[in-house]
Amino acid sequence: MRTVLFLFGVLLTPMSLAHDTAKVPEPMDEDSLLKAFGWDKAGAEVTSEKITDSLHVLFGLGGNIAVSVGDDGVLIVDDQFPELIPKVKTAIKALGGGQVDFAINTHWHFDHAAGNLVLGPAGTWLVSQANSREKMKKSNIINLVVAAHEQPAYPPKALPVITFEDSMQFHFNGEQIDLMHFGPAHTTGDAAIYFRGSNAVHMGDIFNTSGFPFIDAGNGGGIDGVIEFCKQVITQINKDTVVIPGHGPVSDYDTLLSYTRMLSTVRERISSLISKGATLEEVLAANVTAEFNEKYGDNKMLVDRAYTSLAHKHP
Repeated sequence: MRTVLFLFGVLLTPMSLAHDTAKVPEPMDEDSLLKAFGWDKAGAEVTSEKITDSLHVLFGLGGNIAVSVGDDGVLIVDDQFPELIPKVKTAIKALGGGQVDFAINTHWHFDHAAGNLVLGPAGTWLVSQANSREKMKKSNIINLVVAAHEQPAYPPKALPVITFEDSMQFHFNGEQIDLMHFGPAHTTGDAAIYFRGSNAVHMGDIFNTSGFPFIDAGNGGGIDGVIEFCKQVITQINKDTVVIPGHGPVSDYDTLLSYTRMLSTVRERISSLISKGATLEEVLAANVTAEFNEKYGDNKMLVDRAYTSLAHKHP
């Protein structure tokens, strides 16, 4: 599957924009949504990839999980679904780790943070950007264009107990770990996690190597913010940095750079069409992603959500 799931909060209605937007689909429950996307929690397997001796990436169902294992314990970035936590724990044990001491959520979408429902009550310290915690406190509709889902509010034990605004640091397992937020992007509460000693950064759903990205325009995300967030992360890392996407294979600096340029090109084309009064249907028909489609796949979700995030800026 080329497109992946991510979530949002305050819905923009067609009347709130200067241009038309597509109708929000009728929300599905989680099981129905995952079935529609071909995701099988029961059959999912968790595999690992080594970045350094102390840092690994786990792949399962949902967002990629970074795992730091060492003398200080276990710190993970994102935690997928409750049903996969036993498999995640087995994978961590195979890497030499024990219980999960800290779990950082890159954002609040269910395929990245629903593992909180198991880890929080078990004593794991949950961490996120402040806006993500606020989103988790209430139910939010996620408009995925081809489907929609109402993510229920998390119970108190599954909410982050440590939050930050723009940045914070961990000093854990022999390295400095920087948590960075550069404003609304994929959601209003994204965090990039930079393991400086390992020279690897987890981008969450700001960066996607499985297809075009999804932007949670219904909950305050926007294509301008995604581009700016990527640019800011690029200034923090270097050409040898390993870049961990929210979904898809582990990547590198040059791929993040070309991804950012791709989004900038698409953004300028959509904005130009909007300024001429183009409707969503006309922008979709214009094939503004033509030279990128072979690499990234179906563009409908990106174009729809980018259009929505840009259209309100025009009279």
